[in-house]
Amino acid sequence: MRRLWLLFAQTVTIALALYFVYTAVQRGSPAAPAAAGVARPALLADAGPPSPGSYRAAAGRAMPAVVNILTTKAIRKKHPLSRDPFFKRFFERDEDEDQNSLGSGVIVSPQGYILTNYHVVEAADEIQVVLPDGRKAPAKLVGTDPETDLAVVRITLENLPSVTLGQVEQAKVGDVVLAIGNPFGVGQTVTMGIISALGRNNLHINHFENFIQTDAAINFGNSGGALIDTQGNLLGINSAIYSQTGGSVGIGFAIPVSTARNVLEAIIKDGHVVRGWIGVESQEITPELATSFGLQRDTGAIIAGVVRNGPADKAGMRPGDILLSVDGKPVKDTNEMLNLIAQLTPGGQSTMRILRKSRESDLQLTVGKRPLAKK
Repeated sequence: MRRLWLLFAQTVTIALALYFVYTAVQRGSPAAPAAAGVARPALLADAGPPSPGSYRAAAGRAMPAVVNILTTKAIRKKHPLSRDPFFKRFFERDEDEDQNSLGSGVIVSPQGYILTNYHVVEAADEIQVVLPDGRKAPAKLVGTDPETDLAVVRITLENLPSVTLGQVEQAKVGDVVLAIGNPFGVGQTVTMGIISALGRNNLHINHFENFIQTDAAINFGNSGGALIDTQGNLLGINSAIYSQTGGSVGIGFAIPVSTARNVLEAIIKDGHVVRGWIGVESQEITPELATSFGLQRDTGAIIAGVVRNGPADKAGMRPGDILLSVDGKPVKDTNEMLNLIAQLTPGGQSTMRILRKSRESDLQLTVGKRPLAKK
């Protein structure tokens, strides 16, 4: 009887052990599918919307239209002895050498028109444009405007992307902006900053100045590239930096799109920019000059010189006069005077209000055509 009881107990123990092993195996078997199920939500999250503060959409809209511009200029290598009359005949055939430079540009129309800086394509014998998608094409110089440091080139390719021109008049200091270009030839690069100032002038960079200042990093090779807003719209053409080392120190300047648009349209229409001219030289009203002239104002532009037989001379303007307004628009300083006169139509009539010996008077003159800047 005792042996039968021991046999029964062992059988029950073995049966329970087998049951627990079976249960454990059943519970552990879904482990692999469960791990795979955890990985799927992670993949879906990677394809989700951009995180707050991302500007990938703006960059993505503008980057395809920002191109690299490669220029080649043939220069002749002259031997130091080639100027000597005795040795000159031995150096009649100097060697030619190619000088290469790079910059950036912005496609502004599907017809292939590209805005860039004048100093990027200045004196170039060959211009080649490289698109972000890898396509390359030779470019034709349509026209230049050295006084604003702008130029227009054109390429002939199909399905060209183009940037949307923004409203720079609505831009404010503190707005976030992105600079797109090809710094140091490393490839297309996007940097971020804010608008540091608007209407910068008297920098002695260009003749006509109305710069957007930004702290977005702009370096060598960025010239001619795009400054865009957070919607991907073009606000300016990156042009210059303030630097003592040649690298970015957070003070960059872009030509506003309003100026670039006017230059673009004029170059496409006439091959160059037509501006008004009256034939005067001017200087700022400083506190010292205001005291010497007995002025009660610090706005306006002092006429320092008048071109003989020019429009201003024929109208009776004289050195020492102070120009107060052009067609009713007040003149705050010499920079504004230049811009107001440049906007006048050559051949048209204009009213200039001047101050002479404490008396204000109006002069009527026929606007002339501003001579083209020497290249």
